[in-house]
Amino acid sequence: MSMLSVRDLAGGYPGTRVLDGVDLTVPEGGVLCLLGRNGVGKTTFVHTVMGLLPGTGSIRFDGQELLGRPTHLVARAGLALVPQGRRVFGPLTVEENLVIAARTSRGGRWKPADVYELFPRLRERRRNRGDQLSGGEQEMLSIGRALVTNPRLLLLDEPSDGLAPSIVKLVGDVVRTLSGEGVTILLIEQNLALALSVATEVAVMTKGRVTFRGEPDDLRADTQRVRDLLGVG
Repeated sequence: MSMLSVRDLAGGYPGTRVLDGVDLTVPEGGVLCLLGRNGVGKTTFVHTVMGLLPGTGSIRFDGQELLGRPTHLVARAGLALVPQGRRVFGPLTVEENLVIAARTSRGGRWKPADVYELFPRLRERRRNRGDQLSGGEQEMLSIGRALVTNPRLLLLDEPSDGLAPSIVKLVGDVVRTLSGEGVTILLIEQNLALALSVATEVAVMTKGRVTFRGEPDDLRADTQRVRDLLGVG
């Protein structure tokens, strides 16, 4: 059963069409990893889903049409974005970042105290400002900030970008934990090893369209396809 169903989605920026008819479904309870080379439209896609950019086509979430809704109503429907580059509130402490986000919670399992259980390092740093954190700590905070809204669908945009291998491993562990607790995840990634280690399904975007959909083993077993689609391997 699909939680998110995107059909013929087109969009981009003024004067530039980036998405060219994207069709993509995200199954409930799964981890779908969307892969692709730089510049093919992955971040534009998630921003359009979240209502940060306009588009045409259809974005249905749990049967509701989201296209055209403002971002706060998209979030209220049960989606949360962990953006590329983290974008934590630098002047605010870790705790203030979490408490403010929790005010928009739909109600549920995740509260700031639960984030500290998931990321003990944030408990140690809870009085520090966002701009005093390392990149890895900011990524933890960005994920935690999304979780305290208690989303049904979590969109993670390049969470491994610029992080040390130990933190990348932690991100993978967290994705598995959240999936095991029933959170549906759409993961946008450049790190092929991370993506294939956590995905239940993978999709590849090429020039604003989804051109491949399959199981992680389909890519693991076909290095030529990986080279053709992603330019790696």
